[in-house]
Amino acid sequence: MLKIAAILAAIVLLQGCAAAVVAGGASAVTAANDRRTLGSQIDDNSIVIKARRALSDDQMTAKGSNLNVTSYNGVVLLTGQTSSEQVREQAQRLVQDIPSVKTVHNQIRISNNTSMTTRTRDSWIGTKVKSQLLADEQVSGLNIKVVTENAEVFLMGIVGGSEADRAVNIARNVEGVVRVVKAFENP
Repeated sequence: MLKIAAILAAIVLLQGCAAAVVAGGASAVTAANDRRTLGSQIDDNSIVIKARRALSDDQMTAKGSNLNVTSYNGVVLLTGQTSSEQVREQAQRLVQDIPSVKTVHNQIRISNNTSMTTRTRDSWIGTKVKSQLLADEQVSGLNIKVVTENAEVFLMGIVGGSEADRAVNIARNVEGVVRVVKAFENP
């Protein structure tokens, strides 16, 4: 009986290891194909962590707002909803002073926070846009970050002119998208 329990435990542990290896391998492939340097990828993760902490530690931005931070190659996108222009401006001030931040695209809307239904729909829209970008042979979908907030799609990445135009056109034609905002950098 003890042997059976040990074998079952080993199988469960090995399944977890296999999932970790697959996930780690997928991350390595994505990192290797990324147009950003590895250092830039690490900086982006650090920027997001620091920005989220700054926004949650600040009394003005922490209360009643739905604020999201995305960073790609030091370009920061702020999205979400808040009740006043003062909170919107405070969020930008807090984020723009973080080391390695090149520029901030403040797309926070003055409105009520979105509902869980809206956020679920946004997730679905973002998935459809990303899938279309990955399927297109003229666009490097791996190098475009898709952020969806209240049916608005924000595209970030390091892409050239014709690739950027094609990506915007693809996103515009996905059902449910009401607006596309590009925050691209040229290669």
